[in-house]
Amino acid sequence: MTKKTGGEAKPDLRLVGVESAVYDLMRAPETTAERVKRLQLEAHALALEEIEQLERLLMQAAEKAKEIAAGGEAYPVGAREIAARLAADLPTKAETIRTIVGRIG
Repeated sequence: MTKKTGGEAKPDLRLVGVESAVYDLMRAPETTAERVKRLQLEAHALALEEIEQLERLLMQAAEKAKEIAAGGEAYPVGAREIAARLAADLPTKAETIRTIVGRIG
């Protein structure tokens, strides 16, 4: 498709998103079993993305907890103690998640 602007024709170029599907018109339609397998693979990939996002959030929370733990008298003693424990614990939890995903993924 072309657009005409000022007497000259320019092609109408559009970017196609990653999630857009390209279908092979010469291929027979998917069977139910093929569709189930494809959807399971998509669900697995989405689950891995979510787990990776959780891992990043845990590391960000650990950094914030470390800042609060080192914040001195500006923060209440109890909050600093909990933050110190979280700063020590969350990276370990993120590593455990990474290990589990590495075995399965």
